[in-house]
Amino acid sequence: MKKKSSEKKRHVVAWVNKAEWDQVLEYLYSKDSALQRFALQRISAWKGRYANSTPVAVECTADLVRCQVLDRSSQLDGDDLILLYGAALVRFVNLITERQQGRTARPLRRLAGNLNIPEWVVDLRHDFTHRKLPTLKWCRKGCKVVLEWLQQEFWSRQLGGGPNADWELQSDGEEEETDLKQQEDELIARQKEMEAYKKARELLISFEKEQYQAVGDREKSSWPGPFADMSWLLGEIKQFALESSDLLVDVLLEDGFLVPTVEQLETLGCDTCDTSSPIQPRVPQNFLRFWLPLLKMLNSPSFIHLLLEKLFVELKLLTKEQNNHRTFYLSAWISEVICCNSNKFEYHFETKAQRKNRMKDRIFVNRIQLRWQQLLSACLDAPCISTPHLLQLILDDMEHPLPLETRQRLLQLCSIYTQTAHSEYDPSHEQKQQPIYTLESLQEKLQHSWRHGKPWRSTANSERSESSQEYKWADVQAEKAKVLRGSPWQVCVDKVQWKNYPLGKVPGQSDDPSCLMVENYSTMTVFDQPVEMESSTARSIPGGSAAVRSADGLWNHSDVNKLKSGLQLF
Repeated sequence: MKKKSSEKKRHVVAWVNKAEWDQVLEYLYSKDSALQRFALQRISAWKGRYANSTPVAVECTADLVRCQVLDRSSQLDGDDLILLYGAALVRFVNLITERQQGRTARPLRRLAGNLNIPEWVVDLRHDFTHRKLPTLKWCRKGCKVVLEWLQQEFWSRQLGGGPNADWELQSDGEEEETDLKQQEDELIARQKEMEAYKKARELLISFEKEQYQAVGDREKSSWPGPFADMSWLLGEIKQFALESSDLLVDVLLEDGFLVPTVEQLETLGCDTCDTSSPIQPRVPQNFLRFWLPLLKMLNSPSFIHLLLEKLFVELKLLTKEQNNHRTFYLSAWISEVICCNSNKFEYHFETKAQRKNRMKDRIFVNRIQLRWQQLLSACLDAPCISTPHLLQLILDDMEHPLPLETRQRLLQLCSIYTQTAHSEYDPSHEQKQQPIYTLESLQEKLQHSWRHGKPWRSTANSERSESSQEYKWADVQAEKAKVLRGSPWQVCVDKVQWKNYPLGKVPGQSDDPSCLMVENYSTMTVFDQPVEMESSTARSIPGGSAAVRSADGLWNHSDVNKLKSGLQLF
């Protein structure tokens, strides 16, 4: 075999020697962007030597690696990267299959199948040229698969596939059979994955069609649960979730499903302008009821954990790709799930019927033990305008809450990073001491202190009664201050629980009586002071002794002398 291969016709190549070829190959498939740039420069030099006869596989490899380098540099937006990946993938499919086209055009799928190129890569190329652009996630995946195909089918076969291999072409039949089997296994696995993805989309699209038909048949105020004719569809979705829950959640989080389009919102009668203020996002009620039959059927703890994890992962991806609409609905679904798990929003005054109606709009009723530390880390790794609100929900609902000071600092740092108001997410946090310029600002400050000093009630009557009490309290305080104007005394406006202090004692006062003593004083006995008794105060009483009248009775002179002997004045 070696003799036969050595007799083959030799041809001129652009690289200097085998070492340069091995170096470029190693650098191209390295994850270091600097090494990849060096390899791209060497290929540019090869193209200058080749002129118009550069191997197609070399050009396609350089185009795809250039896409990866620019992707890692974070210099381009998501849409620009999609177009860049699309151009490279379209060129790959067209150039690789071009030499197999005869005089009559043949389907690209058949030609790609002959070359062991996955069929879904051809579908990806078809989407780029004729349909809606794929997502950046699929572009990256396609680039990775194509580069692996180029490495196996072209680069590794040119010089033996290893740095110490001979110059002859690979001719070992057993190795070729092994490679073919591996390629077939990989191709089968990818085809199964693509088929599962298509099935998941078909199931969810069928669910949407059934629900839209129900919206057209019934009034929007009486949304149904799982319909009788939908039970089979929900059963298929549940069975699919048991087999491929990860893939089902990935499809659910695509645009057009849990992230609605404007047309879907208009069809359901939802306000399309709700995303203009995404600080505290909530899923529109009609849209929530649209997906409730499916989500209630899938509400196992493992599915809820997976859904929250995927939601935060998708939210993190949007830190580089600005999409306010998608950010709003991803945050809204996170908020919805955490609120369903929280017991903080129970209403003790509601009737059984009211509670039953409220429970209808919840994805699940029983509390789930969530992975709070993991959720907290995921929330902080995906900063957006809604992050302070989501962080507040997580901190309030944790099984083992963090210390109050730690929570306040986390919220404050988060609000600084996202440039949102901290007071909107931490009502217990004291407002900063701002100057009071007008009566309105004083009333607003009083309302805030009163509201957070007492339990908050959400009914309209309680709000009106609290408001009237606030105004009365303010009027009383103003009257007291007016009476004491010019006096060294002033009204205490601090929130002090006076019932905890005995009469005559103030907060912060020491139990030692010496704290009441003045710094400089002198003492004198009462005997040293002249005591004048008016004649009207002294009179004769039976027994012939004079007495002094006091408020409590009559004292004789001996009683007064006893008092004087034990009394001292400052």
